[in-house]
Amino acid sequence: MSTAPGTDRNTDRRTDRRGGLAAAGAAGVTVVLWASAFVSIRSAGEVYSPGALALGRLLAGVLVLGVLCLVRREGWPPRSAWRGIGLSGLLWFGGYMVVLNWGERQVDAGTAALVVNVGPLLVALLAARLLGDAMPPRLMAGMAVSFAGAVTVGLSMSGGSGSSGLGVALCLLAAVCYAAGVVAQKPALGTASVLQVTTFGCLVGTVACLPFAGQLVREAADAPLSATLNMVYLGVFPTALAFTTWAYALARTTAGRMGATTYAVPALVVLMSWLALGEVPAPPALLGGALCLAGVAVSRSRPSPAAPVTPTPSDDTRPERVG
Repeated sequence: MSTAPGTDRNTDRRTDRRGGLAAAGAAGVTVVLWASAFVSIRSAGEVYSPGALALGRLLAGVLVLGVLCLVRREGWPPRSAWRGIGLSGLLWFGGYMVVLNWGERQVDAGTAALVVNVGPLLVALLAARLLGDAMPPRLMAGMAVSFAGAVTVGLSMSGGSGSSGLGVALCLLAAVCYAAGVVAQKPALGTASVLQVTTFGCLVGTVACLPFAGQLVREAADAPLSATLNMVYLGVFPTALAFTTWAYALARTTAGRMGATTYAVPALVVLMSWLALGEVPAPPALLGGALCLAGVAVSRSRPSPAAPVTPTPSDDTRPERVG
């Protein structure tokens, strides 16, 4: 007995809807954990230098990911995926973390957040140019709203302090590394598993940061336990877990749409700083956070399906009268 075509279409739509919800949930986990990283970096960064902090974070992350790979018997990624894994590992896992840690020592948090949030725009532009991703009007409108919110958050958090030109340049370089890493990672997810891409990308970043091993050993010997625990937290959750959920979601949507999702990070950082550090946000920061979230909602929304049009019988299709 055959299944009706309409039933197949309904089943496909339900499957697509469940897949979309799973990807959105994974993206949400990523955004929350990446936002929490800013709070932990603030504490650990007072003790650990940028390179040492990045290496310690990556070592913790690759250890957790390596154990998961062994348990799941993932094996080595296919040769076709190594180019994307290598580039994303160097640019995103390695370069981005070191440069951002360094940049945030030179400028205030508001300026850093403002400059780094150029990243999602660069992701969308690079993905459209190199991957052929579409840039629908809803995505562009949502990114514009979120960028306005990020600017509002950044200006409200800057407190009018002077900014170092070096710090601004480093944060901009971090945004470029992030965008290029995302675009490089996307094709690798077509031939390798999410866990393979994340684990070996983290391993490449770890190897790239090995020159900071001496600093890490010296600083860890004198660091308070709280700073070291923050560094381990950064490796286990915002790195191992969040980069895996990111890759899972990226494999199921476009790079531009995933980049737009990260505009929610500044809004969550404001809230977490308020709750964890007792920093009461100014009204402009709350407004900017609301704009960030609204823009993400717009960018991830989909147009409603058009209602089916019932054809009106024409004179030519009406049955002829007999007699």
